[in-house]
Order: sequence, then C-alpha cells, then structure tokens
Amino acid sequence: MNRHTGFRGYPTVRGRTRRVMLGVTATVAMVLGMAGMGAATAAADTVIATIPVGVNPVGVAITPDGSRAYVTNLNGATVSVIDTGTNTVAATVPVGSPFGVAITPNGAFAYVTNIGANTVSVIDTGTNLVVGPPIPVGNAPQGVAITPDGAFAYVTNQSDGTVSVIDTGTNLVVGPPIPVGANPIEVAITPDGAFAYVTNINDNTVSVIDTNTNTVAATVPVGIGPIWVAVTPDGSRAYVTNQSDGTVSVIDTGTNTVVETVLVGSNPQGVAITPDGARAYVTNFDDGTVSVIAIEKCLGSLCLDFGSLTGSGSGAGSVFS
Repeated sequence: MNRHTGFRGYPTVRGRTRRVMLGVTATVAMVLGMAGMGAATAAADTVIATIPVGVNPVGVAITPDGSRAYVTNLNGATVSVIDTGTNTVAATVPVGSPFGVAITPNGAFAYVTNIGANTVSVIDTGTNLVVGPPIPVGNAPQGVAITPDGAFAYVTNQSDGTVSVIDTGTNLVVGPPIPVGANPIEVAITPDGAFAYVTNINDNTVSVIDTNTNTVAATVPVGIGPIWVAVTPDGSRAYVTNQSDGTVSVIDTGTNTVVETVLVGSNPQGVAITPDGARAYVTNFDDGTVSVIAIEKCLGSLCLDFGSLTGSGSGAGSVFS
C-alpha cells in the first residue's frame, strides 16, 4: 500500500470540506439557448445538487434506465439508493463491507477484485455463486472494467503500476501486464471499446490504453490524486475525480486534454454518469455527500448544461437537495 490508500486499498486522505453554492437559474440557461449565445458566455459544468448519504461514500453505479444511483458507503456498511428524479435518498440498504465490481453487459457475471489476494473472482449473478477458481492478476488489484462487447476485463494492479487483461471467455489473463502510471486505481472503457482510461493516483495522470494494441496511447495530466473515472455515453468526455484537491477533471477524449475542472466536495471518490449523459454523480468521502454535476452539451458554438433542465432542480449551476 502507498500513502494515499488505507483500508483494503481505498483512499483515506482527508481534505477540507467544500460546498459549492451557485445561483444561476434554469431560466438563464434557457434564455441563453434561445438567444443563441456561444460557449464563451454559456454556463460550464457545475454542481447542481449535494445529497447527504452514508459514512465515507466511495463507489457509485447508475441503473440502465437512469432512475436510481447506488452509492456504497464504505465505513457505514450500507448502500444508499438515490432517486435521480428528485435527487433524494429513496432507501438505505445494510450490507457487509462493499467493494468495487464490474458486471458484464449481459448481466450474467460480476467480476470482483480481491486486493489482498491478488486475484479476481467471477460470480454467476443468476446463482450468486463463484464460478471456477480465482484468477491471478497483479499485486493489489483494485479497479475493473469490462469492454462493451463483454470480451475482456481490464484490471488495475495498484502496487505494480500495471493493468491486466482477462479474456472473459476463458477467464485467463491474456498477454503481459500493461505498464501505466504510478499506483493505478480505477479504469473506464469508452463505449466503442477502443480505449481504456486509467487513473494513476501517485503521479496525477490518466493513462489512455489503446485496446487494439494494449499499449498506452496517451498520458493526460489531471488534478491531485486522481482516483475514479467515468466516460460519457457518447464517448466524448472522461470525468476524473481528484481526491486530494476536491475537483473533477473533464477530459476531451478526442484530444486527450483537460478542458474543464469542476469543484466538488471533500475527498471525491466514485463518479458515474447517467445513461442520457446529462449528469455525473460524484461521491465525497469526507463529507458524506454526493455532488451532482450538470454536464455541458455543445451544439456548434452553443453550450448549455442540459442536465440542470431536467428533474426537480432549481436551474443550471444551482445547488439543490
């Protein structure tokens, strides 16, 4: 383990508590759109809600229909279920210690990283039984993501600075591990399956893996302590949480450059994006909250935060609960 990580590989860095309170309304955004004003005057990606959840929230996943966000509260031993229509907690589910997991696109199998054992377990979701022996990977595996066609699972090996690739048909590791940055934590794959984005927490970068060659095609400098990453459904942006400076870096996947930095809460961890690409949900570990970011959409020179115009929010760039 490195100085950034603690219990079972999860970060314990503490930061100062932040809340973003901005007052731009949905009416302003709508007027800007109708007036045809350009990107220079339109609102950027902003937090539109902060939702209290459980103790030390880490992971977050959103249902395929976008109606619910599931948040794992590491030290609360619970899962908070957020109604994304109202941005309120609809239920709190008691569980054991929740860890990261990736589910195959057909929903048949769950791949779980075993940080202490340096293996990945495969669970049959129909029976909730482990299938076959654990798969040996690198040292301290943490993040896992599965390609859209379900053929491969990409696993970050935190202590090795590598990524292992598992053939889900045979459940064997294929090829040598892929060298990335210092202490890789999480991984997300673009919707077309062409690239895997890996956060390297100890060198403040994101490695972009070309999945055709399984080599690093680009290295993107981001904020301090990047930990989690999610890609928008259209593949145009990657959202990276930076735990040590309380921000989210927005990467343009076309140029692999950071185009925006969004202030969120203290020690942000998990990030997930709604299926319509309108909002990003970010867990703030120290605050016990979730920040909701309205994702900016651009049509030519016109850019608007469409996520703030849906649901029950008070408007673009505003915070509501």
